Amino acid sequence: MKTTKLDPSKHLTTPEPQAELVAEAIESGDPKFIAHALGTVARLRGVTEVSRTSGVSREALHRSLNENGDPRLSTLTSVLSALGLGLEVKVLHNPDG
Repeated sequence: MKTTKLDPSKHLTTPEPQAELVAEAIESGDPKFIAHALGTVARLRGVTEVSRTSGVSREALHRSLNENGDPRLSTLTSVLSALGLGLEVKVLHNPDG
């Protein structure tokens, strides 16, 4: 039996599954997962175009949006906007008890 490495980005060919990936990453609260998910979608859409639209340099995108990246909030919001995505906030628990 021969196995091949799964490339999940092949299944992210439209904005909907791309948005689902980013939403799942944001919901996880894991900065590395968020950076990785945004980097994956940026590469699928074209880093040059995302860089141009977001106003964030290609170098900064590559540095921030890899598995070891930790993008600043301004980078996060600029890239989300360039990808046509936004954040949604929901109550996880009531802080008053």
